[in-house]
Order: sequence, then C-alpha cells, then structure tokens
Amino acid sequence: MDHSYGVVYEPEKLEKYVFTLDKAVRAGIDIRYVRIYWVDLANTRRCRLLPINYFKELLRSKRPGVNVGKVGLGLVYLITPPCFSPIGEYIYALDMSTLRPLPFAPGTIAVLGFFEEKTPYMDPQGALTVNVPTCPRTVLKRVVENAEETCKTRFLVGFETEFILLSNTRPVTASSVHQWSATSGMLAGSKEAQFLEDIGNAMHDAGLSLQMLHPESAPGQYEVVSGPLSPLDAADQVIFVREFVANLAAKHDLHATFAPRPFMNSAGSAAHIHISVHRRDGSKKPADKLSDNESSFLAGVLEHLPAIPAITLPIPASYKRMTDGVWSGGTYVHYGTENREAPIRLTNLTSPESRKFEMRFVDATSNPHLALAAIIGAGLTGLRESKELTMTDVKGPKCAWEMDEAERQALGITKRMPLDIEQARANLEQDEVMKDVLGSELIEKYLSVNRTLGDALSKQGETEEQELSRLVEFF
Repeated sequence: MDHSYGVVYEPEKLEKYVFTLDKAVRAGIDIRYVRIYWVDLANTRRCRLLPINYFKELLRSKRPGVNVGKVGLGLVYLITPPCFSPIGEYIYALDMSTLRPLPFAPGTIAVLGFFEEKTPYMDPQGALTVNVPTCPRTVLKRVVENAEETCKTRFLVGFETEFILLSNTRPVTASSVHQWSATSGMLAGSKEAQFLEDIGNAMHDAGLSLQMLHPESAPGQYEVVSGPLSPLDAADQVIFVREFVANLAAKHDLHATFAPRPFMNSAGSAAHIHISVHRRDGSKKPADKLSDNESSFLAGVLEHLPAIPAITLPIPASYKRMTDGVWSGGTYVHYGTENREAPIRLTNLTSPESRKFEMRFVDATSNPHLALAAIIGAGLTGLRESKELTMTDVKGPKCAWEMDEAERQALGITKRMPLDIEQARANLEQDEVMKDVLGSELIEKYLSVNRTLGDALSKQGETEEQELSRLVEFF
C-alpha cells in the first residue's frame, strides 16, 4: 500500500507566471509608475521610482537599465561611511521576466535585474567583462546554471517568511499576543486578520506563489509559506513578499520587523529555505533512502556548514535565535529526519517525490539570493565530487545537544555551528572552497560590508532596549 504524502512538484512542469506591459494594457490596468528593485549586501531593499513613459523609453534603449553608483551594492546607512568606493557606476540591467504589479501601490509595477559594468572592460585573459562578481542575483544564477551544466541537477525552492507585527518600536511592542497557529492570532475584524487577508490577496494578484498563512509562536509573529519555484524565482519572490509585508503592515498602522529574535522569552523569526534535488533526466528517487544526488548534495552542504552562517545568519542578533533547545536548528553540524533541532531537517523521507531539505540556519536579515547561492554552491561541491554522506541521520530520541561527546562522535557529529558572527566570519574567510564557489572578490567585499553593518547595529553606550529599537527599525 502506498503511504506517500506531500504535493508532488517537478521542475519541468512548473508554470512560470508571465506579466507584460501589453497584458496589463489589455486587462485595462492603468500603469503610471515602475519601481526598479535591488537588494544590497546588507540586505536592504532599495528601489528607483520611474514614470511609465520614461520606463518605456528605457526599454527601447540598447541596454535597458538605470545607473547605480558602485557604492549602492555595499551601502550601509546607519550613520556610517559607505563600504564600497564612491567612485564608479554600474548599470542595473532590467530583467523583464520579474515584472510584477504592486497591489499595495495601485498603478505601479515592479521589476528586478542584474548589475553590470557600465563600461565593460577586458580581463587579463582577454575576455570582455560585463557581469559584476558582487551582484547577488548574478552569483545565484551562475551557481544554478553550473549545477545543471556540470551535474545535470536542478532544484526547487520554497521560502518561509516569518515576521513580527509591532504596534510600536520605541519601546518595542508586539501588536498582539497569541500561540502557534492559534485562531486568536487572526480574530475577525482585527488589524492582524485584515493584514493577512491583504497579504493573501496581494500575492494572488501579483502572481506570487502562496501555500499558507498562519500565526507563529512569538508575540505578533506570522508566517507566509511560498514555493516551490526555481531558485532564482524563489529568491526574487522573497523580495516581493517582504516588500508586501512591510507596506501592508504600514497600511494598518503597524510596523513589520524581520529581526531574528526581538523577544527573548519566545522563539525567533527565521527564513527557512526548503530545497528539493532533481536529476535533469527525471530519474526516480528510491523510497527507502536518499538518492545518490540527494546524498552528495547534503554531504557538500554539511561539509561547509560552519562557513555558511556568515551569509545566512549575518548579524550579531542572529545568534540570539540560534541556540539549542528552541527549535531553531541548534549549534551542532548535523541533519535529522523531521528534526527541528538540526540545522538541516530532512522531511518527507519516505515520500521520494515530495522529499526535501529544510535549511533552518537562515534568517531574514540575509540577502535571499546570496543565502541561496551559498547553500546550493556548497551542495554543488558535493555533487561534483559524488561525495559520500558519512554522517548518521539524527532521528531521535535524543537531540544532538542532549548527547554526550561519545554519542555525537559515534554519529559523525564532530563540528559546531558558529556561536557568534565573529566566528562565522572567520569560518568563511578560512573556507577556500566557498571562496572559489562564490568568488573571492564577493567574499572580501561582503565581509567588509558585514563588519560595518554589525558595528552600526551595536552603538557603544546604548541600552539593550535602544539597540533593539534600532534593529527592528532597520530590519
């Protein structure tokens, strides 16, 4: 008897949402403005607002895009100097496949793109250089294409977007108090219920993937579950979802924060990434174990897991959430079937067509393109080498942090996750393979921005309450 479970998705059968200016005109949509979005290395959503007539002129130009100073990818604006040189400019080339209506801003559409050198140059090998190695979208696109070309492997990705609704930021005050998935978190007529309805409607109208909305366990906390999509589409969607959340919260006189753990007496907010691994030839996965591809991918991620949190848990406050015993993934490098105390949770193990990995070591202060590039890039190193998975699945009854050292050693658990951002940065700096996967220039500049961001979020002489207000207002 077949006891498999979960909705089955296949990369080849995913329908891609297409929105065009012509389609908008035929539908009678009155478009007046365009927001051109990008996300910098400090995970700040930035945009330019263009009137539609100028946007149309831009599309008719040879290289449709807007000029952005090179400082724009590394800018940390918290009363600190920029982290990139103020000299030089990029072209932010538009990717029209990302075009979306913005239901919270009637008459406005949004688009993403890729950073390119404004004036291409010849590299030492004589090749014309256009792409910018520090552009997170470009890096993710390159990693995913590399996986398909060299390892015949595709991925489907879903994101969890967790956030907390606040009625005040000074002092930090949750808009409501409720339990996990409790109906008290969305009572009829409440601001929260109206907000959730607005989010669902806006995502539907914008053609975004939505699977679930529900109250989470912290005060004022909610979650949007979306996917599965191709990696690039999934990361793009996260930007739109976060923008929808922030704007629609403001509509209801609320402030939405993606800060990792504003309230230390409850669980924190994450941005878990769900990844399923698929062979391009469509070969079936076994039901009694991981496929060779899944196993090698997992082995690659586990090998480089100590370095990845510098990107996926990028600020000091991220490590207030990543502790043992609070369902956050814990502090030991391992994986476990349906184990929420493992940084990698294997789910739907015996249902191969819906099997996936939940990456729990991610929060929403990280750039989604860069976070996904780091995880898939690490898995790609395992795929290339057909790496053998030597670690044992921690299914229970004990969690890794409940075991003694001998018990962990017997299961192959020999490494700790970084316990603070300084250790995470050091791990990334020392991981030469990850530098090669993501690019040494990106790592160097990312870490420079990251250090400046961390310093800016913690001002000397401020109380914990003042620091928390600064954090929830920035993220």
